[in-house]
Amino acid sequence: MFITRRGSLGTNRNPSTADILDRLRQRRPRVHCITNAVAQNFTANMLLAAGAVPSMTIAPKEVRAFVARADALLVNLGTFDAERQKASLAAVAVANKGGIPWVLDPVFIDRSKPRAAFAKTLVAKKPRALRLNRAEFETLAGGKSDDQALAKYAKARRVVIGLTGERDLVRDQSRIATIANGHPLMARVTAMGCAASALVAACLAVEPDAWRATSAALILFGVAGEIAAARARGPGSFAVEILDSVHGLDRGALMLKAKVS
Repeated sequence: MFITRRGSLGTNRNPSTADILDRLRQRRPRVHCITNAVAQNFTANMLLAAGAVPSMTIAPKEVRAFVARADALLVNLGTFDAERQKASLAAVAVANKGGIPWVLDPVFIDRSKPRAAFAKTLVAKKPRALRLNRAEFETLAGGKSDDQALAKYAKARRVVIGLTGERDLVRDQSRIATIANGHPLMARVTAMGCAASALVAACLAVEPDAWRATSAALILFGVAGEIAAARARGPGSFAVEILDSVHGLDRGALMLKAKVS
């Protein structure tokens, strides 16, 4: 399922993604999410469907305690209010001190200079992975989003980039995976990208290789999206079906349906 360091293509029979999903279900990691108001419910249900245990508080008196007990952290900038900014900085400080992996999802930074500036502040605090789209990456990096730029940015920041779109790219300084799974209905339901970022955090909780964890999360999400779309009647039923599909994913479906090069 994965491309090796030198770029040679592995096989779709590689069990890495299924193994990570098995570990997630066995260990039931706690994932603390500082995310936007629209996404909270769906994100929590996505984590539960995958086998993780979500928490969502941003209250100043308790956010540090929740993060300290978590196995991974998601920071999502979809709701850019002062309370979430303060909670994000406090949460990241606790995560870094405790060696807890964390993911940054810099939502809509291409539309807001203050949001972009805050995202750059957070990147300097060394997230393990970024999950974002091309416009967001180009704003963050101040340039193009071609493979050379992704590799350069990943190396300089020591971060894994999960660039999502029609095809997802997962890049670190030396490895790249292209994931062709997914369905257009995924763009018709709010909070879908936020939920994908939460799955990245969940996989990071059980897999120390951030490139493999990010790849596995986006493969899981894309395959589940395809399965859900085959059952759905439209966006409303799709939102329910993708939760059921994530919950029901197994090794056989992943090995059969993953499209990775």
